[in-house]
Amino acid sequence: MAGGITDIKKLEYEIYKYSSYSSSYLPENIREDNPTNQTSRWSSNTNSPPQFLVLKLERPAIVTKIKFGKYEKTHVCNLRKFKILGGLEEDRMTQLFEGGLKNDSVPETFNLKHRTNSGELLPIKFLQIVPLLSWGPSFNFCIWYVELLGIEDSIFILSNLRKYNMLREVEIVRLFMKHCRQQGYVKAFSALQEETGVRLEDEKMTELHEILVNKGDFKKTEVVLVDFINSGLMDDYLLRQEYKPHWSLQVTAERESRPGRRGGHQLIIDPLTSTVYLYGGWDGSEDLSDLWSYDMKNNRWTMIHENSELLDGPSPRACHKMVYDTKNSQIFMIGRYLDSASRTEENINSDFYLYNTISKTWCLISNDTAQVGGPQLVYDHQMCIDVDKQTIYVFGGRILEPKNEEETTGDYKYSGLYSYHISTNTWNHILVDCGHPSAASPHVQSIKSRVTHSMLFHHKHRKLYIFGGQRGKDYMTDFLIYNVDSTELTSMTPENVGTDSKNVPQSGFTQRATIDCDKDEIYVLTSLSKEKERRDLNINSFWLFSLIKREWCCVYRSDHSIGENCYLKSQHACSEPCPRYAHQIVYDAVNQVHFLFGGNPGMNSHVRLDDFWMLRLEKPTRENILRYCKYLLRKQEYEEIARKNPLTAISYLQTKLYDIIDHNDPAQLKEFHKLASLLFKSDSTDCETEPTSLLACPLGGSLKPNSQKHANEREPNEDNAKIMRVESPKCPDEADASSMSSLSSECSSSQTARAIPSTSSSYSSRTRKANDQLFELKIRRCLLYNKLVDLLPESLCQPKKNISDFVLL
Repeated sequence: MAGGITDIKKLEYEIYKYSSYSSSYLPENIREDNPTNQTSRWSSNTNSPPQFLVLKLERPAIVTKIKFGKYEKTHVCNLRKFKILGGLEEDRMTQLFEGGLKNDSVPETFNLKHRTNSGELLPIKFLQIVPLLSWGPSFNFCIWYVELLGIEDSIFILSNLRKYNMLREVEIVRLFMKHCRQQGYVKAFSALQEETGVRLEDEKMTELHEILVNKGDFKKTEVVLVDFINSGLMDDYLLRQEYKPHWSLQVTAERESRPGRRGGHQLIIDPLTSTVYLYGGWDGSEDLSDLWSYDMKNNRWTMIHENSELLDGPSPRACHKMVYDTKNSQIFMIGRYLDSASRTEENINSDFYLYNTISKTWCLISNDTAQVGGPQLVYDHQMCIDVDKQTIYVFGGRILEPKNEEETTGDYKYSGLYSYHISTNTWNHILVDCGHPSAASPHVQSIKSRVTHSMLFHHKHRKLYIFGGQRGKDYMTDFLIYNVDSTELTSMTPENVGTDSKNVPQSGFTQRATIDCDKDEIYVLTSLSKEKERRDLNINSFWLFSLIKREWCCVYRSDHSIGENCYLKSQHACSEPCPRYAHQIVYDAVNQVHFLFGGNPGMNSHVRLDDFWMLRLEKPTRENILRYCKYLLRKQEYEEIARKNPLTAISYLQTKLYDIIDHNDPAQLKEFHKLASLLFKSDSTDCETEPTSLLACPLGGSLKPNSQKHANEREPNEDNAKIMRVESPKCPDEADASSMSSLSSECSSSQTARAIPSTSSSYSSRTRKANDQLFELKIRRCLLYNKLVDLLPESLCQPKKNISDFVLL
């Protein structure tokens, strides 16, 4: 076949439309790459939205990448945030990318969405660039150069256009089929399905619709949903839910010994024996050299020894780093901090130690790693171990030297990336620091080193992930990836990193990071800044970075700037650790819990902490979502019974609904009491109102404009998804809920007129009312069905959108 997804080339385009331009900064300028010419750019004449450029390709193409050129220097008009849309028609485009440019002189290339949700290649002819924010907030937008990359082979594109058009036609048919079923056009629905061979949804979902919406068999619907959940059909939805953090203070018996207050210590974990090891640190007066173990199963600390020097071990120290070799049950330790007065020729050496947890013995591997090809004495570095290849990686940190000229000049030296092979006892200098004299050589790979950064090793990806940190007075925001097998160093821009600093962990704050290689997730706890001028930002925040989605998300943020300082309170009175730095955190991937110990609260130079916390990140379980589904079904069944037989409804409320409610939860108990109020509503009132808020409101809990007129006529219910400890779907089918509600209010006119023949005058008012109620009943069940659809895989379900979404009046 001619062409292919690998045949990427530069695509020609013309400037089709633009919002504005300033002076001689014409849109056409972006077609030429002149980084030394300050006038070779497009500049809008205002920063008021909407500003845009629309590019038109010579012919439809698969556009896979976009490259932005830049001026040779940083510029306040560079795009800090923008989005890109694309489509075959200028008035029908979809979003292909959203992000931002770094404010530097290095060109950047971004991957564009070029496949549909079902995986088909997405041809486009128009591409729109929409600036959202410049690096200087009050400045106009500038684009210096744009290059589009992709595939334009005619035969290949024609083939994909046919596939794309067929896909569009199938989706149009499915939308109309959904519309027919919602409106009760049974014959039209059947005829369309038979004529086209297109199925609206999976057979399982059609069966669910028949049982729930048409037959109203709630008992059988529960059985079907139990089967769905047990077979894992809702697992993907559960995985998409956000974590809920739960901190718990690990309190040991008063008579039992435990580590004292400290900061700058080290924690490591042996996941095979569920043991945490703690060594050293600074207690506010002196460095420590004690070694402790913590038994997670029995919640018990044990002092292994108080002074490691007496056992031929390391001297007291802080700001060192350790890793644990699970294959040989060994701890490796390197680095430490020395104050200026202690940095003499005699003790400036970088000693390297090993501790065997089986024999409980120390071993000095090297008195000075700098003498055998390893790093000089460093502190605030990072250390990882590749257990499979028996290799240790050490990166970054400040280099300590006997002469302290850097203390006055601020010209600090930083260490590069080193590897240590355990079995051969050999060091390798992989990447030198960019300030190293050899970094200028074209044959030497370099890296921008730093302190207070994070470095994690993913043993499945075989990669080191490096991010954050500080170099001099510069706060680092880059995200570096080093492939230990190919020795390739790359930079990654997270998908959701734009101008909003709330989307990423704050730079300059002390961060502690862990990784779960099975989940492809990185966790980062940011807390108190070391910088005194930033300590007013007294905030704990816990972040998650998905290596699959390449996105940051904030699991929780807690402001401690108001009120009494946590560290001054009784530890039992706090629900979470107070902000701090010089603390340590480790992750038990087996039990999926974090442990945090000690640190510096930053308020007193002599105060250190000794609190020990466990953090568990929880998501809804199958049991939670089953409880939620049962609640939705039983609530709907109760409402239907209450309309017909209040006495039976009371019994149902006291049994079926009572059993599903957690009566120790005030929110659930409040919702349960509200349900009883339905028994006191009259039939006439029910006919005049829309479906109850559980079903009529979008899942996010807000009312659509067309139902706002009823907002003051009833008390809105709590978000029932939250009540059942399951988050509402992130993309609620608001349009569908809205359309159903509007149909409900019109059921006595248009729908009844359609259902009743021309001899409707012979129908009694009772029959007319019965038809209205029957139609409204189906509306309510249909809305409930749509809620259940949001919990199931999209590939099995009807389209999320409706025909009404595409109709403009």
